[in-house]
Amino acid sequence: MAKQGTLLVVDDNINILASVKMLMTEHFAKVATISNPALISASLRNDKPDVVLLDMNFKSGINNGNEGLYWLSEIKRQSPDTQVVLFTAYADIDLAVRGIQDGAADFIVKPFDNEKMSKVLLNAYSKTSKKSRKIPQTGKTMFWGESKAMTDLKKTVEKVAATDANILITGENGTGKEMLAREIHSLSNRTKGPLVSVDMGAVTETLFESELFGHVKGAFTDAKTDRAGKFEEADGGTLFLDEIGNLSYSLQAKLLTAIQSRTVTRVGDNNPRPVNVRLICATNKNLDEMVDKGLFREDLLYRINTIHLELPALRERQEDIGDLSSIFIKKYSEIYNRGELSLAEGAAEQLAKRAWPGNIRELEHSIEKAVILSESAVLEADNIEGGRGGSKKAASEARTLEDMESEMIRKAMDECGGNLSAVATRLGISRQTLYNKIKKYGL
Repeated sequence: MAKQGTLLVVDDNINILASVKMLMTEHFAKVATISNPALISASLRNDKPDVVLLDMNFKSGINNGNEGLYWLSEIKRQSPDTQVVLFTAYADIDLAVRGIQDGAADFIVKPFDNEKMSKVLLNAYSKTSKKSRKIPQTGKTMFWGESKAMTDLKKTVEKVAATDANILITGENGTGKEMLAREIHSLSNRTKGPLVSVDMGAVTETLFESELFGHVKGAFTDAKTDRAGKFEEADGGTLFLDEIGNLSYSLQAKLLTAIQSRTVTRVGDNNPRPVNVRLICATNKNLDEMVDKGLFREDLLYRINTIHLELPALRERQEDIGDLSSIFIKKYSEIYNRGELSLAEGAAEQLAKRAWPGNIRELEHSIEKAVILSESAVLEADNIEGGRGGSKKAASEARTLEDMESEMIRKAMDECGGNLSAVATRLGISRQTLYNKIKKYGL
């Protein structure tokens, strides 16, 4: 599908401007960038952006976020239909929440993840004044490949996609759970309706009800307008709840009530609103084990798990690695104007011997880097980093170490009451490193 819409990026860091423009040119027909917020008004007139990615702080030494909130109000005043996504640091998440209450569509935390940024900005674009709020497609389609595991999965998907049954997608990080959800939506009877994605790992306790169920004007301080939640946005279509295993136990009960009653009540309102959504959830966690440990509600698991689809790890579909590599080489050759690049003979077999614990996402990122750095039109296996060795045992051990690190960080956060400076000191790492690991593990 052709690229659509205009994105305006406002940030005083020229490196960030360049990085975001390079990334989002794949998705938007036009990406404009400015480093001085005083130019926002002119850009609104000239570029007519559908979405603005707005930094929260501009003046050196001032990090209270008030500039971002001011320019948010100016954008909404001058161009009410333009969607604003706030660009902020972990320490400013409370400000970002306030910004959403003031009309921002969402926020992105620095340092940003490419895939998550694309998802958030495309979701924001889907909220523009068009009647159809379906997420614009990015040209990505589901690659099924030739492995038995994926062939069997495809047969099941073709059977269940046309139903309204709730689906739970499980699999390791990077296996393509969101892409599978998009494929199910496209094959369903709801394909003309919206597909709305929510990263449950990024929804804070205080933001949960407003984000999913919406709020009415005056529901809380600075709630200046009514705002529909994700359930209402997905009415008539599909609601995709990613990282469902990261949802706290107390919030699981609120989600269960909405699913059971098929209604939502906006914050500050007493009137339930009916919603008609098809629910798809995804997680890399073992929810059955979480139920046994008292970390996940069994009744909620029954509700979301009518159909269970397991995406295989990349090491379990080695015969597909060559084709996937070729797809990514073609994609990034076009993005970076590298001409006709190809995979060397025998390279696919060598790549298939690697463990790829990060799965398809790791392979794609490794290919992207190789395309950028390659000085030859033919990519050898040695040009492609990643894979972390070549055995299942190595991949298993790597995941175990990651699990241990994640648990250690989570424990330190609990013991320090969420004070990230204290957590970083206890773990002997910098705050920036801690932020990166919190984002990596979805903590």
